Amino acid sequence: MTQEATTPEARVAGTAGSALPPIDDQPVATVERSFSGITVAILAILLCLFQMYTAGVEPLGLFYQRPLHLLFILTMTFLAVPLAGRGRRRTIPEWILDGLFIVGAVITGLYLPLFLDDIVTRVGFWTTTDIWVSGIALLTLLEACRRVVGNGITVVAVCFLLYAMAGPRGELPWLGAIVPDLVSHRGFDFNRISTQLFLTQEGIFGLPLGVAATYVFIFVMFGAVLEVTGAGRFFIDLAYALTGSRRGGPAKASVVASMTMGSITGASIANVVTTGPFTIPLMKRLGYKPSQAAGVEAAASTGGQITPPLMGAGAFLIAEYTGVPYTDIVMISIFPAFLYFLTTFLFVHIVAVKLGLKGLPASQLPSVRQTMASGWHYLAPLALLIWMLILGWSPMRVGYYAILSIIAISIMRFAWSWLCADSDGRMGMARVVGEAVRIFVRICDAAGRNALAVSLACAVGGVIVGVIGMTGLGLKFSSVMLSFSGGNILLALLLVLLASLVLGFGLPVTASYIVLVILVGPALSTEFGIPLLVAHLVVFWYSQDSNVTPPLAMAAIAASAIAKCSPMEASVQSWKFAKGLYIIPLFMVFNPEFIIGGPVEIVLWAGALALVGSVAMVAVLEGFLFAPIKPVLRGILGVASVCCISEWVTVEAAGFAVILAIFAWNGMQSRTEPLKSARV
Repeated sequence: MTQEATTPEARVAGTAGSALPPIDDQPVATVERSFSGITVAILAILLCLFQMYTAGVEPLGLFYQRPLHLLFILTMTFLAVPLAGRGRRRTIPEWILDGLFIVGAVITGLYLPLFLDDIVTRVGFWTTTDIWVSGIALLTLLEACRRVVGNGITVVAVCFLLYAMAGPRGELPWLGAIVPDLVSHRGFDFNRISTQLFLTQEGIFGLPLGVAATYVFIFVMFGAVLEVTGAGRFFIDLAYALTGSRRGGPAKASVVASMTMGSITGASIANVVTTGPFTIPLMKRLGYKPSQAAGVEAAASTGGQITPPLMGAGAFLIAEYTGVPYTDIVMISIFPAFLYFLTTFLFVHIVAVKLGLKGLPASQLPSVRQTMASGWHYLAPLALLIWMLILGWSPMRVGYYAILSIIAISIMRFAWSWLCADSDGRMGMARVVGEAVRIFVRICDAAGRNALAVSLACAVGGVIVGVIGMTGLGLKFSSVMLSFSGGNILLALLLVLLASLVLGFGLPVTASYIVLVILVGPALSTEFGIPLLVAHLVVFWYSQDSNVTPPLAMAAIAASAIAKCSPMEASVQSWKFAKGLYIIPLFMVFNPEFIIGGPVEIVLWAGALALVGSVAMVAVLEGFLFAPIKPVLRGILGVASVCCISEWVTVEAAGFAVILAIFAWNGMQSRTEPLKSARV
């Protein structure tokens, strides 16, 4: 493997008619060859085997599955991430401290499975050992989360724990005296809090970790299998083959590649660092500003977290919280995700037209036929996955068979290539077995490391949810929200958006959604009449905005490092390109039929309003569609797009008709006015 073969510039500068470098040239992170790295890899293998066994052979009860899963995650964390941060060498005192944390992880991970019967018989009458182990569990979890997920979520969790102790009967009565009356409560002592959060399913081992320890890990492992076997490169190549020759082709390829990769990885930052090194330099080469290139990649990668089937664990959590089958969540999320990528695609196209950008020459792009011929087998497991979901299979079982299917297809493809090769060029059997073992280790290592953040975030999210349940904060927050909004649904949604942005500064998307939906979900559903499923989807979508909204837009910051531009400039651009995160939830609320269903004609009408209204809002924001839109028409178009979320059908119809008329007029203008007038 050569470095030149994997750089985007080398791909553009290739010889005429050559395709992108072969899939096998894609660099994949190898297992760290150190004591801690090898130990983490061994634990990751054991974790993957444990998860595959419980997913496809014999499921375990929640007080066995979740603690054992967390045991692996915590132990891997303290081995993989030193006290001072990644990439730092540990001193002897730090090794001793990490050893103590590992012992704490093992004790707390095995305590419930080994003594479950005794614990059940003394519920509420906890022993001193119960209290000590519960305290160790909280401390160990918070430190692990600090190392992997960051200080933000750890501080938030500690604040919630302090809030639980603030009250006249709590550990911190003085703190309760300064808590506003609207959210005050009686308070609890630390023993009650720690045992409630550790020894019941209303805390650490609650629903969020349950989802992470079952459905999510299997799909994370599925993504790791695709990543290590070269699927990431296949999807990038396919995106370039389909869109690379069009105006602003690399930016459009970024949108398509991020959509396909993000639907599997379900992580915006991982999506950025996977596709960004290929797409961002090519966008810059064609004329996009570095901040624009970073913004496009960040916005497109964020869309991966709202795209089925994984949705960054969101689909599984929504299904568990609402009781709606996972398959239904996946199906109803397809159209909103399409609308999001449509708006992002339009922003990209309009910028390309304004700047007069062209696509890449066909000679520098792979052909669709060649790309499909070399990587069609990556689509087969996805098709199998969708088919099994439609049949109503359990998501865990679906992920289990999807993993086995792609492994089987990869083995058959390799065997065919091996048989067709010349005898002199065939790989020896010893090398074949060694290569297979190496790939298996890389898959498990990647799956285990990728699961650290989401599992720890969900476990700490369970702590926060447990505190909310103990203190009744959810009901109190609903009352506060209702009083501040005055019963106005738009103001209520604005409050949700602001709350999600603030939470997003400290919490990852999954944890932000968990906390926010517990706080505001009941109010949106009961007080404002929004259907429960729609309320969860709106909160989940709004939880994504911290990835692309200044000042702490994590996906944009990751993209700015690749684009070599100011993080703030990249954040502003990503916020601009990701406007679909704010627009589309409005259509979900005011036209919920395309989410929850109804008569066919109403569903089609709601979908048409959402489609046309989303495009109109993009045109209003950019002042351009097929050609520049004059200020007067831009204002009329803005009013018409707002009419598409009206409660009156006649107003919706009028807005719909006005939008189509302005679109038609703008299209006629584009044929009579030169494109150079669009440049800025």
